[in-house]
Amino acid sequence: MSDIQGNNAGKGIFIASTGQHIGKTTTSLGIFSGLMKRTGTIGFIKPVGQEFVDLGASVRVDKDVLLFQKRFGLKDQLEHMSPVIFPRGFTRDYVDEKVDLTSIEHLITDAYTKLTENSGIVLAEGTGHVGVGSIADIDNARVAQLLGLPMILIASGGLGSAFDSLALNKHACDRCGVRIAGVVLNRVRDDKREMIIDYMTRALSRWGVPLLGAIPYSKTLAALRIDDYARLFDVPILAGQSHRYRHFDLIRLVATSNEVYEQLIEPRQLTITPASREDIINSTLLKLDEWKRSGEHLELKPGIILTGRYEPDPSIVNRLIDADVPVLYTPLNSFDVMKKITEHTAKIHIEDTKKVNTAVDLVESHIDIDQLLTIVSSQK
Repeated sequence: MSDIQGNNAGKGIFIASTGQHIGKTTTSLGIFSGLMKRTGTIGFIKPVGQEFVDLGASVRVDKDVLLFQKRFGLKDQLEHMSPVIFPRGFTRDYVDEKVDLTSIEHLITDAYTKLTENSGIVLAEGTGHVGVGSIADIDNARVAQLLGLPMILIASGGLGSAFDSLALNKHACDRCGVRIAGVVLNRVRDDKREMIIDYMTRALSRWGVPLLGAIPYSKTLAALRIDDYARLFDVPILAGQSHRYRHFDLIRLVATSNEVYEQLIEPRQLTITPASREDIINSTLLKLDEWKRSGEHLELKPGIILTGRYEPDPSIVNRLIDADVPVLYTPLNSFDVMKKITEHTAKIHIEDTKKVNTAVDLVESHIDIDQLLTIVSSQK
């Protein structure tokens, strides 16, 4: 074992979630910002990354590392902030005994040690829930154990199901002797906020674990952008590329007559319709033109996802380009498109500075950063 616990390991905290799409990175952004304001010097590490950016010259960096580097102006070397990347096929190579676990552990611990030389505190962000990476014996609990760090768990903002997920992840931490230093609930509904905080605080007290915060649900953070839809369906943006970061307040699957649709068009609406429904496209363009000529204070700002086995007519695409309306086309049928959208969770990207800033402000204002700093500072 190459643990550095108790060997001038430095002070830090390990952030993990109880499952996928819980909001771990979003929460980490706010926690990092709050700690930075109070300490001045703080480092960031994603010990094991899966979704990476290829910077060329055989340099691959986890995308979250680049997000933190840009947002907070971090000066540490990228190789220390993102020491290990699991490329496609890594788990098979590990099971086939083609990968040396000890060397991976050394990369992680050495990188963390380098970061502690320049920072009083280091925030380590895990990959998914506590057990992710178990097949390669390098799950989040094991990494936290290697680094000698207590863990903050991010859970979905419910009560019973949220506590069940916390219990499962706690067992993995207990196995490695990793202390859960606190819990943060994310996307808590306003109408249940007081009740959830009360009961979850009392439930966690049985473990001696504090509830550090309850972050409210944010429509802005949950909203997908045109760019997100293009990634989801793996298709190009046909028109309106300059509006790739546009968010929508309403998603409407059109399965009605054009006459009904005309009465239902609203500002910031994403319309999903077959590419063959040129009547729907024409009505959207006419409505947009009306709004522009009326000088209304509120702009329409529409978006369209065209569906179906037949591609949109080039003349229609050209009209959409001229109107500067963001449009995608996918060969899936409209109902399958809607299903994929409802099952998808918005991710935060470097380029969307508005969403990043919203995330930082929302999270930082709903977490007891001072209590968290006391937990971190109490490490021996």
